[in-house]
Amino acid sequence: MLKAGGRGVYPCLRRLVGATTRLHARHNTSGVGPHGARVSRQVHHADVPHPRFLQEPKSCVVLGAPMTWGQPKNGTDNGPEMIRRAGLSQELGKLGWAVEDLGDIAIDPPSASDPQGDPAYLNQMKNCYAVGKGCEQVFRTVSKQAANGKFVLTVGGDHSIGAGTVAGILQARPNTGIIWVDAHADINTPDVSESGNIHGMPVAFLMRLLDVRKYPGWEWMEGTPLLRAQQIVYIGLRDVDAAERIILKDLGITCFTMQHVDKYGIGRVMEMTMDQLHGRPIHCSYDIDGVDPAFAPSTGTAVRGGLTFREAHYVVEAASESGSLGSLDMVEVNPTLGSYEDNKHTVEMGLALISSALGSRIV
Repeated sequence: MLKAGGRGVYPCLRRLVGATTRLHARHNTSGVGPHGARVSRQVHHADVPHPRFLQEPKSCVVLGAPMTWGQPKNGTDNGPEMIRRAGLSQELGKLGWAVEDLGDIAIDPPSASDPQGDPAYLNQMKNCYAVGKGCEQVFRTVSKQAANGKFVLTVGGDHSIGAGTVAGILQARPNTGIIWVDAHADINTPDVSESGNIHGMPVAFLMRLLDVRKYPGWEWMEGTPLLRAQQIVYIGLRDVDAAERIILKDLGITCFTMQHVDKYGIGRVMEMTMDQLHGRPIHCSYDIDGVDPAFAPSTGTAVRGGLTFREAHYVVEAASESGSLGSLDMVEVNPTLGSYEDNKHTVEMGLALISSALGSRIV
């Protein structure tokens, strides 16, 4: 079920809403440098190739997925509304997109009456049923819109929704390649997860590294397409659990850690990424914590040493310039963490990355 218009804004965010709305009324997006220097980028509509598998004229569907139960901190459910209020539809309209905002999926909170399943698995996944059913709604909406030739933009919410978005895209476009931008690998299985938080597990679900039938709320995944190792590339990893390292190496998944970004530069990293995914439609699942917290501090699992402002943008610029980018997630923006300035800059960064993915360029 979709709830039009998004969710209510916490009272503490009202000043932030007003500031970001005023900022984007002036038609620019801004970042902040590590020493407080302003980094601004005017929105210009570049001639970015439009994917052949998408309909003409350009049509973007916006879906809010205000999931917060896949991790322990309140506030990720405010991400969709804050990015909207910062000027999302206006930004995309200036880039030549017809925007259809479907509103927010109404995600039911965990309840004592939720099915529990086998007690042996009870503590392996926190809020198992609520997160699973929320992701099912995401899956059904994304798959329908993608099958209609729309660019699907899903704004979260925590990264557990990646299980729903990627499954939905694969249902409509089975050959899709996935660029997973994140400080974390999100490929823990429930039995090795150190926290039990599902936002650290979506890739494991997509690759069927667990039996989805054992976990209440996730049975819907059994009939969805399997994500294969050659279909996914990670960019920005720098905080990977010990068990995840083993999984990544055993499966032979391509991972560009921040060490690789340092060694090769972001340009070469994206060349190698697009070489691997060549000929496929592209879906980018972008966790804002892939960006260094100097530029996007208001996120639940921030890790120093991430992508710089320009590196972060270049990832989606290169993907869109391939003419194959057909869908995008922007997740883990949490505008209730940090100071007022931290929250404002993080929301601005999330919006600016979306804008770059859909065609905004410096000149």
